[in-house]
Amino acid sequence: MELYGWGRYPSAECRLEHLRQGEDAARFIADNATLIARGNGRAYGDAALNPTLTLSMLAMDRMQRFDERTGLLTCEAGVLLGDILQTFVPRGWLPCAVPGTRFVTVGGMIAADVHGKNHHRDGGFGASVESLTLATADGDVRECSRTQHGELFRATVGGMGLTGIILAASFRLRPIETAFVMAESLPTRNLDATLALFEESGAWQYSVAWVDCLGTGANLGRSVLSRGCAMTHDALPARLREAPLGWPRRRGPTVPFDAPAMLLNRATIRLGNALHYARFRAVGGQRPLHLAPFFFPLDGIGAWNRLYGRRGFVQFQCVVPKAEGPAALAELLQVVAESGNGSFLAVLKLLGGQGEGMMSFPLEGYTLALDFPMRNGTLRLLDTLEGIAHGYGGRIYLAKDAASSGERLRQGYPNRAAFNAVRMEAGAPKFSSVLSQRLALDCAA
Repeated sequence: MELYGWGRYPSAECRLEHLRQGEDAARFIADNATLIARGNGRAYGDAALNPTLTLSMLAMDRMQRFDERTGLLTCEAGVLLGDILQTFVPRGWLPCAVPGTRFVTVGGMIAADVHGKNHHRDGGFGASVESLTLATADGDVRECSRTQHGELFRATVGGMGLTGIILAASFRLRPIETAFVMAESLPTRNLDATLALFEESGAWQYSVAWVDCLGTGANLGRSVLSRGCAMTHDALPARLREAPLGWPRRRGPTVPFDAPAMLLNRATIRLGNALHYARFRAVGGQRPLHLAPFFFPLDGIGAWNRLYGRRGFVQFQCVVPKAEGPAALAELLQVVAESGNGSFLAVLKLLGGQGEGMMSFPLEGYTLALDFPMRNGTLRLLDTLEGIAHGYGGRIYLAKDAASSGERLRQGYPNRAAFNAVRMEAGAPKFSSVLSQRLALDCAA
């Protein structure tokens, strides 16, 4: 069947099977020359595509153990983050780091070493993982941690599924008193003001900025920075104290069909950006906000990727070192503004340091994510943006990538050789994807 990631570009004809019991993994590994595990398909590009065999993990969805004393949860790799939140937030527990959507699997969060709005303080999801169960190329099942098969553990966290099939994992949740943050959204006039506000917000637990990527001149990089801190029960307004740990069960509306290609153009994006910026200028002030809309604003609209039309879209996400941030971000935003191929979903975050894995995306600096509809010139724009990011010592996020080159990957990920050495020892390239083939990750060098 035809499979694709969340961006719906690229696609590939893949044989799809479902893993239902961990003990069946050895059979799939032995019977196929190459394969890749797939979670809920929320990687944007081609990281979870393999024509020979793409192995769905969604049936591996059982939670196994939880320690109320330590907050350690053990579950299978196909468990959705949304199910964890719905189960444990009402009990006063929250994962230490979450990405921008709750429709991802535990295995996917480990494979991408996802990060959230609190990375500048708490690191990424990989930092909370104590151990994982991995089916390797020889059909063996290994328990991996920082002290047991440590190199394989570090290669698997952030390794995009290329070391084996993650069957289960144990990771820490942290206690919370409420499901609310005290949130504040502050408009900024330009990029310098945005970065200064990030620095001023270092004590806040969460921070993220939406960027008007069509702003130019004095408005280049104008943004709305949203920040938040967990609220205690005593700090809640009286109207919220009766259900301080509630979690929504209903989903919002769903986009029923592919939008016309003309829907997202320079004029509509410029209008949307102006309205978005004006809205937050008018609101101001601090207010209690539930974790669901604060963490996952786009999850309120089902299948929102269809708004980009039948050709889909690509996301460019890079991170640049903090010292290079002002110059690098200014150049990136200037190129986007001049291209006319604007992005309404432009997100800027501050990352706190290196990720847990050999191929983890984060480093200490700023990460910028931009969505672009697939049309003539989009891939050329991505190539230009990637060249700029690498020129400043940055790199791109493999979980979002759909068009990068192996040469730039070698520049951006200095641990690639060590990663491949661990893969080869564990039986690579048995585990392979369209992404790993495109980026020459399956080569020994």
